[in-house]
Amino acid sequence: MDSLLAPSSTSSFPSLNNNSNSRIKHNSLPSSLGFFNLRKFSTVSFGYSRRSCRLRLSSSRRSKIKSSTSPTMSSSASPEIPQPKIVNGPGGYVLEDVPHLSDYIPDLPVYSNPLQDNPAYSVVKQYFVHVDDTVPQKIVVHKNSPRGVHFRRAGPRQKIYFDSDDVHACIVTCGGLCPGLNTVIREIVCGLFHMYGVKKVSGIDGGYRGFYAKNTVHLDPKVVNDIHKRGGTILGTSRGGHDTSKIVDSIQDRGINQVYIIGGDGTQRGASVIFEEIRRRGLKVSVAGIPKTIDNDIPVIDRSFGFDTAVEEAQRAINAAHVEAESFENGIGLVKLMGRYSGFIAMYATLASRDVDCCLIPESPFYLEGPGGLFEYIERRLKENGHMVLVIAEGAGQELLSESLQSMTQKDASGNRLLQDVALWISQRIKDHFSKERKMTINLKYIDPTYMIRAIPSNASDNVYCTLLAQSAVHGAMAGYTGFTSGLVNGRQTYIPFYRITETQNKVVITDRMWARLLSSTNQPSFLCPKEILEDQGHEESSNELLDNGKCSPN
Repeated sequence: MDSLLAPSSTSSFPSLNNNSNSRIKHNSLPSSLGFFNLRKFSTVSFGYSRRSCRLRLSSSRRSKIKSSTSPTMSSSASPEIPQPKIVNGPGGYVLEDVPHLSDYIPDLPVYSNPLQDNPAYSVVKQYFVHVDDTVPQKIVVHKNSPRGVHFRRAGPRQKIYFDSDDVHACIVTCGGLCPGLNTVIREIVCGLFHMYGVKKVSGIDGGYRGFYAKNTVHLDPKVVNDIHKRGGTILGTSRGGHDTSKIVDSIQDRGINQVYIIGGDGTQRGASVIFEEIRRRGLKVSVAGIPKTIDNDIPVIDRSFGFDTAVEEAQRAINAAHVEAESFENGIGLVKLMGRYSGFIAMYATLASRDVDCCLIPESPFYLEGPGGLFEYIERRLKENGHMVLVIAEGAGQELLSESLQSMTQKDASGNRLLQDVALWISQRIKDHFSKERKMTINLKYIDPTYMIRAIPSNASDNVYCTLLAQSAVHGAMAGYTGFTSGLVNGRQTYIPFYRITETQNKVVITDRMWARLLSSTNQPSFLCPKEILEDQGHEESSNELLDNGKCSPN
């Protein structure tokens, strides 16, 4: 697919022989060649689809591409909407590119990448990612459909925009805990130190407010050597505390020129605001995000780090609930798992366990009483098997709680809606129903492992994933990219613009095959009437269609 964009024999860079000691001289290449090659592209647009300003480019105008606006950001003023960098190519090809320092800072010095002299990379046939390499967001397409949306492939570039001796990087963790946080911190530090020779890396203590309220922590490979074996984050974390002006002032005063921000959608939204303020001030500072959420609700990316660990640890709680339930007559094991808006942990843990009889998630409405309700299904399973295991995500069934309208208006420091404990409420309703209405003795055991799951160290799979995310972020920042999130798309590491990460949330599609697999595994009812299923399927089909320009339908 990438060969249609530019043949491998025509690169924007001079050929590099792995056996040669040749190096790119300082300032020997125009800085604009570092972020994309426009020979094969028909148009480049800056802006959203309804507000795009398209520029016809000739060969004499390829050297510089700048955004027409510089959004002004402050803690008191509302931010302007940043303009995405869109590149259109043949066959409906759309590249949603990430910003580059050369977009707003002219005549940047260019340096050769020290990886070409790194013994660890001496066995690699191709040191650097090709300038035209991109990754498609959607890999299943029809024969005549457009090529669709792509993202820039992550990895080391042939030239970099920072002298290693001048780099002062900082790392900050925000929001809730997640398995793998310390691994990401470790690999950013070791990647900067071992791959690029960066010696000055600082840790911001206590989340965003740590930029202006606390001292920094010096980080080096010796300090972070064993932190991946521990849960939590050695830098501390917090919610809220985002004051854009104070944060950017601190970055400027401390001489920081690379900022690595690890956090969920709210944290990435804050990172986007920080990037816009840095761009407005014209600072040579790269802002790179690493998406973190145990709920796996960040869009575009395949999965978030820590998710595999969370699912694996959830198995222990489900297994304990199953043992308790089958050991008593009419035993019910009820397990509450994390999932504020998305039920991925509950769904995958249920599929992996095979001991679960019913899984309730926020995306799938359900009801308690009446024909086809939860109570009727529980009674049937108890009569058939003598026991039952029920898994519920923390955000499921919130509308059923008597005080739900009041809780809808209350939010935490990160802007997340405060939830009531639906699992405790449902467990009490189950007890009341069977003891008072059905005159049936049950033994219900309630297990809540939510904070135990997110506080443990990451497993082997997540450790590898964290390494890839961290090293990709380091490569991108050194190459001059900024305002991006490092993420896995279709099995490839990519650079994704901040706005794509924060524009929506990833949710379980209850008319998708994965949810159907769960229903067939548990034999639970879908709690949807046929009319609702048909409506959801029609909506999903329309939302997955690609338009002629390769973009997804706005519906």
